[in-house]
Amino acid sequence: MKSGTLGRSTSPVEVTNISPHGFWLFIADRELFVPFEHFPWFRDASIREITRVELPSSHHLYWPDL
Repeated sequence: MKSGTLGRSTSPVEVTNISPHGFWLFIADRELFVPFEHFPWFRDASIREITRVELPSSHHLYWPDL
């Protein structure tokens, strides 16, 4: 069985992966790594808190639960 190719994301920003070292954000066809070493306030956040991210403007990210 083969999986079909996924379509484009409906969200302008999404968290694509979380590891013990940080997480990856996909924003406007770019993937960026956010290391916990440089952003320690995310280290103890839950997966739900990290993945609920919004892009209210082109240069501003917002985590409403943090």
